[in-house]
Amino acid sequence: MNFFSITHQDKNSKARTGIIHTEHGDIETPIFMPVGTQATVKSLDSTETKAINAQIILANTYHLHLRPGEDLIADFKGLHNFMNWSRPILTDSGGFQVFSLGQGKKGEQGKLVNIDDDGVTFTSHLDGSKHRFTPESAIETQHKLGADIIMAFDECTPDNAEEKYVYEAMERTHKWAKRSLDAHNKNTNYHGYRQFLFGIIQGANYKELRQESARIISSLEFDGIAIGGESIGYNMEATKQILDLVNPIIPENKPHYTMGVGFSPMDLFEVVERGVDMFDCVAPTRIARNGTLFNKKAGAKNKYRLNINNTQYKTDKNPIDADCICSTCQNYSRAYIHHLFDTKELLGYKLATIHNLHFFINLMTDIRKSITENKFLELKKQWS
Repeated sequence: MNFFSITHQDKNSKARTGIIHTEHGDIETPIFMPVGTQATVKSLDSTETKAINAQIILANTYHLHLRPGEDLIADFKGLHNFMNWSRPILTDSGGFQVFSLGQGKKGEQGKLVNIDDDGVTFTSHLDGSKHRFTPESAIETQHKLGADIIMAFDECTPDNAEEKYVYEAMERTHKWAKRSLDAHNKNTNYHGYRQFLFGIIQGANYKELRQESARIISSLEFDGIAIGGESIGYNMEATKQILDLVNPIIPENKPHYTMGVGFSPMDLFEVVERGVDMFDCVAPTRIARNGTLFNKKAGAKNKYRLNINNTQYKTDKNPIDADCICSTCQNYSRAYIHHLFDTKELLGYKLATIHNLHFFINLMTDIRKSITENKFLELKKQWS
């Protein structure tokens, strides 16, 4: 069975549906993936995360390396057992977090990070301890974590980095991609099931570099292709331009993954329209904990959001979203959730998180249906 199969191609755009096959379950694409940085989707347990129909979640290699450590998780035979999650998991390589410790606005190395051609030495943001990541060690760590989908070690570049630095970082990323692939191929079944490796395209906002990176990464035997860099998701205009540049180069028969997309519901439409199959973002859970909740009737002008902290909701008997079938909207009023945030009760964070993630996951169900009916652009127009 192929790792990825396309099930339908929209007749009016590059949007497509597909299935990613892993030994922990199939994933219907396009898919939004909730982020569980430290082996937990913040405020939810695994039962609650399953109840909102999350097909796959993310975990973070950098954070789990620091706490509790990949060896402890390996002793549990991987993250699935450690966190009681039976469905697929994706881990990033830790590259974005490592480089964000030390990059200035133009990519200069800071005191917490030292980058060389072999890898990166960095200082823990927790206790000041020194650590070393190389392509080989990043793959070994992810093997021990046991995610179904893992990422090659790369050097992420800032949105406005100078071309010389971006070129050098891209060259390192390509060399590290080959080393990551070699390290992975030595043991693709660390815990007795297949792990799949994605390569990452870099090149910041430079057309020629992005296209060169797309060609190099696409020429290697990765299972999937990710588009990385600070621009992706953070700068949606740049994201769209980059996708338009690299999409014709990336193999169609491999899943395409934009890392960090999902700040707004409209962002999902933009990348799906350009043939992207997978995306993730911390925004839905992060803003939930601040009391910012999604509601389609709030409109595009308000980014489909309402702030439950506002006094207008103090006596509001309506659910967050009358059209939503999540457990929060089916059982609790705006007034009650406003009260929870006003009193800083932990339940408020959970109810808000359930709603926001359900909102995104349910939207993806609607998007997949629209693609199979060749009505994707019609659905996008309804949200514009």
